[in-house]
Amino acid sequence: MRSLPDIRVVLASVAVAAASLTVPAGAEDAAAGPEAAWQAVISSQIQAFRDHDAPEAFSHAGLVFQVTFPNAETFFVAIIQSGYAPIMESSSHSFGAFHTLGADGVMQRVSFVGNDQSLYDAVYELTEEAGHWRVQGVRLMQPRGVAI
Repeated sequence: MRSLPDIRVVLASVAVAAASLTVPAGAEDAAAGPEAAWQAVISSQIQAFRDHDAPEAFSHAGLVFQVTFPNAETFFVAIIQSGYAPIMESSSHSFGAFHTLGADGVMQRVSFVGNDQSLYDAVYELTEEAGHWRVQGVRLMQPRGVAI
């Protein structure tokens, strides 16, 4: 049986180790790298599609979409009818590799798991417009296999 002083040493060691893992406030963004900003936009748009929140999904679309579609509902219906329903119906997503396109563009791979465990991959193209990342297009593919 351990003595009380031994337990205090162990608890003190655990407390010191835990304190060394904390990140100062605001440092999370810097540690995440530049991809955190555009990945947040992608995640927000994906969640908006899952929530059937057309205005929120439309707010992340690039200028070309903003001028092509008269309103958020028209955009939402067109995207779903164009074969992108698997994004709306996905149960989870994760980010893969990305490739920057100059200072204001990026191609980001995103993997999706459907509610039926089917897998989908997408490549999102984003550009920075007026200080905000916006989705310019998405290419959706369905690789073979299922998620387990």
